[in-house]
Amino acid sequence: MRLASRNVPFSRNSIIIMCSVSAISISFPTCSRLHCSVPTEPSKSNLKLSRIRTNPSLHCHVRVPPPRNRKLTSCDGGLIEAFQRLDGSIEAYAYVLELCGKSRAISQGRQLHSLIFKTFPAIELEFLAGKLVFMYGKCGSLDEAEKVFDEMRHRTAFAWNAMIGAYVSNGEPASALSVYRNMRSSEGVPVHLHSFPVLLKACANLGDIRTGTELHSLLVKLQYQSTDFIVNALISMYAKNGDLSAARRLFDGSVEKGDVVLWNSIMSSYSTSGQSLETLQLFRYMQMNGPPSNTYTIVSALTACEGFSFAKLGKEIHAAALKSSHCFQVFVCNALIAMYTRCGKMLEAGRIFRLMDNHDVVTWNSLIKGYVQNLMYREAFEFFCDMIAPGHKPDEVSLTSVIAASGRLGNLLVGMGLHAYVIKHGWDSNLQVGNTLIDMYSKCNHTSYMGCAFLMMHEKDLISWTTVIAGYAQNDCHVEALELFRDVAKKSMKTDEMMLGSILRACSALKSMPIVKEIHCHILRKGLLDTVIQNELIDVYGKCGNMGYATGIFESIKGKDVVSWTSMVSSSAHNGNENEAVELFRRMVETGLAADSIALSSILSTVANLSALMKGREIHGYLLRKGFCLEGSIAVAVVDMYACCGDLQSANAVFDRIERKGLLQYTSMINAYGMHGWGKASVELFNKMRQQNVSPDHVSFLALLYACSHAGLLDEGRRFLKIMEHEYKLEPWPEHYVCLVDMLGRANCVLEAFEFVKMMKTEPTTEVWCALLAACRSHSEKEIGEIAAQRLIELEPKNPGNLVLVSNVFAEQGRWDDVANVREKMKANGLEKHPGCSWIEIGGKVHRFTARDKSHPETKVIYEKLSEVTRKLEREAGYRANTKYVLHNVDEGVKVQVLHGHSERLAIAYGLLRTPDRACLRITKNLRVCSDCHTFCKLVSKLFRRDIVMRDANRFHHFESGLCSCGDSW
Repeated sequence: MRLASRNVPFSRNSIIIMCSVSAISISFPTCSRLHCSVPTEPSKSNLKLSRIRTNPSLHCHVRVPPPRNRKLTSCDGGLIEAFQRLDGSIEAYAYVLELCGKSRAISQGRQLHSLIFKTFPAIELEFLAGKLVFMYGKCGSLDEAEKVFDEMRHRTAFAWNAMIGAYVSNGEPASALSVYRNMRSSEGVPVHLHSFPVLLKACANLGDIRTGTELHSLLVKLQYQSTDFIVNALISMYAKNGDLSAARRLFDGSVEKGDVVLWNSIMSSYSTSGQSLETLQLFRYMQMNGPPSNTYTIVSALTACEGFSFAKLGKEIHAAALKSSHCFQVFVCNALIAMYTRCGKMLEAGRIFRLMDNHDVVTWNSLIKGYVQNLMYREAFEFFCDMIAPGHKPDEVSLTSVIAASGRLGNLLVGMGLHAYVIKHGWDSNLQVGNTLIDMYSKCNHTSYMGCAFLMMHEKDLISWTTVIAGYAQNDCHVEALELFRDVAKKSMKTDEMMLGSILRACSALKSMPIVKEIHCHILRKGLLDTVIQNELIDVYGKCGNMGYATGIFESIKGKDVVSWTSMVSSSAHNGNENEAVELFRRMVETGLAADSIALSSILSTVANLSALMKGREIHGYLLRKGFCLEGSIAVAVVDMYACCGDLQSANAVFDRIERKGLLQYTSMINAYGMHGWGKASVELFNKMRQQNVSPDHVSFLALLYACSHAGLLDEGRRFLKIMEHEYKLEPWPEHYVCLVDMLGRANCVLEAFEFVKMMKTEPTTEVWCALLAACRSHSEKEIGEIAAQRLIELEPKNPGNLVLVSNVFAEQGRWDDVANVREKMKANGLEKHPGCSWIEIGGKVHRFTARDKSHPETKVIYEKLSEVTRKLEREAGYRANTKYVLHNVDEGVKVQVLHGHSERLAIAYGLLRTPDRACLRITKNLRVCSDCHTFCKLVSKLFRRDIVMRDANRFHHFESGLCSCGDSW
């Protein structure tokens, strides 16, 4: 829009009236340096102003309503009085329009608009039209402000600036900047000084630092850059655009630092940017060298206190607020409550609440949110009840906080009660409340209610869909999660990394490669592939057993982060490639990436499965060098690693050094003792845990019963099962029953074990029947063994492990036809027996052997050493192979050769070849060690003076001087 260049200045009175009314909320001081002028020649625009249209329903006279709203009588002597003194002059009408805008009295403003149209000629309407734009903008009626502005033939500078202010105050900053650009392109229209803060605010809201910098340059050109409120607006604009260095330069370059608003602006900039220390340093410097602080200063400083480490500073600011008498204002008290809750000081926050005379909804919300943030969920719900009891009305923040608390408690009844309250009071249409209800039902494991809450939502956003998909995935409703994701794809809705992560985890649980590939293709088509999604894809392909795809994605990531490496390490370990997982971890460390607690826990678990003690010690040393504290999951992983690597002494030493022992740490050590046959030590530690008021759970009882089983502590096992049920009210899992059946079987109480299985409260699982069958096999109980074998085949006809056990029982009884039938069934179903495998760590490398293995590079010398060892055992200890345990229908000589080729013997022979004399041999076997190999290990430990620590599928065996820690019962 281009206006004519010839201008006619206003009269002196008109200028004074114009400069006294602003387009923003603060009053404007008269500035002699400002050039205010309006064009008098018509614009070339097709907009013609014949008259300012009004609402035809309005009366022409001014009707003054009764003063129901205090705002109508609180502005410069009162709106009613101004109407009464309306004398017909243009200045008087301008003044009353200003009052209508400030009072948000749009009804009276519209009536005045109608009266102005009837009273003044068109030439005089131009000045008042600007006032009308100002009034409608302040009253929030953008449509009417735009209409008046568009119909102006000669737009005054005031009208332009008023329209800018109207857009900004009504949340349309982009339109404000568009008007500003049009105004700048019109000749002779200056920017009012007090419009610069409004324009800078628009730039801040839009993140438009380019326009903000242009405005700064214009201010420098006009020499207004040092004006106090301009500096404050510039600081805020730069801070909100992320340029804190520019904001700080403006602050430091300000000549006059006695303006408290200047200090508040820079402090608020640092505080909202999360730079708490800088904010508090400024506050301290202001206290010593700056102007007296006001309430906004106190609130900014309190907002900067963000965590436990700021509690002391928060108390100091509290003391400063008390000295300055600002502490008694409501919003300062609210800031104090919020500060103490962030610092975990809920007692102090509650004390301030009780001392307050007036509580607004922010006060209640601050305390409710504080209870939730500090995991005090019951207290949050009780406080919410205290809030609504006297009639206080909660808002969105109150409801979402207390609903989230009920979800984290897993209290479905409380959550349903809150849902009923939400419906009763009309909050069910609120988007945030609806999303929180979905999450609450998900955490309460009630997916049917979650689905209903989702379907009943009037409006759904990305968070709604993401939350419900995550809820289904987390509650093992993977098919439902996939169906909802398909709906998202059909609607062409936006998807984010959280939704994709949830759906990929659902795919990994289903282990369906076609679906995973379909999701992968969808991600590629939509261009959503980033490092986070690539890490998820590595994990899901690994869990589905497709290491080729997982490796391909891993290698394609240019900027691999610690999650990328951790996902690849976990995937390799999950697919039995433990050596590769250890090598990947080494490569990650060499790249300079610092492993986090998750990566360390993952690699420690891998090393534990591999029983690679030297690697485990290296990783333990690494985490100590990097300053990781032995607590939480890291401590548990280290204890488990040493226990699984056969070094119980080190596991015990690590456990003793843990300062804060909780349930996880105690359970880990109880399990470690049980693995090594130290049942009495497990019982003692369990009793000590109870004395420390640490309540056991299902897992800790399972570890204890496992320890009792392997130590032959039948009476103790029975007693602890009763304690679990009656004292701690824990319903036993099938795994607990398996331990008891195993205990009874080891004690040769097979009949009692069978009776117990028949009397179980729940249907016996395959694991229970498997334990009973193993007991029958050990004690040659054919009749009960027949029943157990039949039940195993009926329950899991395609489980190769169970079928092999049944086949072995038949073989020991010489029932070769039945053996052939079982193996025929396995072959027909494509099932294979897991081959026996043993491994030993030598020189930092893990060497793996299978039965009769000849793939090792040193196979020849290994077999020569094994023959030498066998001859020595036969010659000096009278060893003879017990072919009873070769369950194949072959000749005796072949059976002897089968025994001599067992994988653990190959590992022992290689250990004797490649380790120093008297060095301990640590061997791991994936299956239960057979009785003949057990005898072989005992004799080797005696004749070769070697301690052997062997971990089989059941437990650890410590062979020393011809004896085993298991007492020949395993």
